Amino acid sequence: MSGHWAEWNTVSREAPWTVGVEEEVMLLEPNAWNLTSRSEEVLAVLPEDMVARTAAETHGSALELATEPHAEVAGAVDELRWLRGELAKVVEPLGIRAAVAGTHPFTLWEDVEVSPGARYQFLYSSMRELARREPTFGLHVHVAVPNPEQAVRSYNRVRAHLPMLLALSGNSPFWQGRDTGLCSMRTPLFQAFPRVGIPREFRSYADYVEGIDMLLRCDAFPEPTFLWWDVRLQPRFGTLEVRVMDAQTRVADTAAIVAFVQCLVRLEALEGHAGHALVSRPEVLEENRFVASRDGMSAQLIDPALESRRPAVEWLNELLAACAPHAAELGCADELESVRGLAAATGAVRQRSRAGQGAAPQLGRLMRALHADFTSARSEPAFLTV
Repeated sequence: MSGHWAEWNTVSREAPWTVGVEEEVMLLEPNAWNLTSRSEEVLAVLPEDMVARTAAETHGSALELATEPHAEVAGAVDELRWLRGELAKVVEPLGIRAAVAGTHPFTLWEDVEVSPGARYQFLYSSMRELARREPTFGLHVHVAVPNPEQAVRSYNRVRAHLPMLLALSGNSPFWQGRDTGLCSMRTPLFQAFPRVGIPREFRSYADYVEGIDMLLRCDAFPEPTFLWWDVRLQPRFGTLEVRVMDAQTRVADTAAIVAFVQCLVRLEALEGHAGHALVSRPEVLEENRFVASRDGMSAQLIDPALESRRPAVEWLNELLAACAPHAAELGCADELESVRGLAAATGAVRQRSRAGQGAAPQLGRLMRALHADFTSARSEPAFLTV
């Protein structure tokens, strides 16, 4: 193996299956509910206990909130709820509001500013005007895996479940002021960046490291976090990071998805549940990914083992049954069960309901509702409220 970046963090062996959550948040002007590019201003006045948990993003109208690793989903979600509450306290005196969804429903690319930090200016110099496309907001979940070979085994098979996670998390139906007909417009928007989507299979951890290290040696990018794949390994944390999901408006929905990801990673690392026919067919995974972004939980996904399409809900129920014993051991059975409620009314479904039907959706009303959910009681566990 080549670089020091590939050394697997031994903490994951001592505390396997812990979870950490990263959530991208939009900053808003509260009258017209436009995005406002004031992230540097917010970062400058954060209280000390928020500094390490809050970071700039590519666009000046976005911030990332990141929890510490937690043994149980409930702990990570409690911290995320606290981070949201603290951020709200910081931004409101500045005349800023915050909300979460996969995209802002009506912003235009010409209103977008790239963050001034060196990383983001490098992005702009590397990708030119692609970096100024409308911002997207994702949910990233880290799960600690004891060793790198086990992590690659889980990584290869978790790829099969990425379309399902995308279908469940779709929360961006609106773009540039109109209904796109998709459940996750964030997905094709983010596809404009390089090094995105479902990555290929790797034979071993050494194969994974060599594939990335060649790009580093050739100066394709400065370090491995410039890979924006839907799933990737994070050796410095000892985690498998799943990144395919839209950010969730309600914390309760985040809890459901985090539990599902944690259980899927453990299921695939220990049992190898996903069939080879699906894992080894990138063309099927890509087609399922597109259909999931378009149709959400109404999707009919291709099962190559059966050579037919299957309803996403049917496939989801099978996965939840396979994950249930892992959820019992990980202490997230309630959160995993709440996936069923989210599947019945995803973020995209609720956004359309809030904006109303017809040619002129009420996007101002929708934005007020998204903001209200940022810290409200409606973010309580999804198995209590749908």
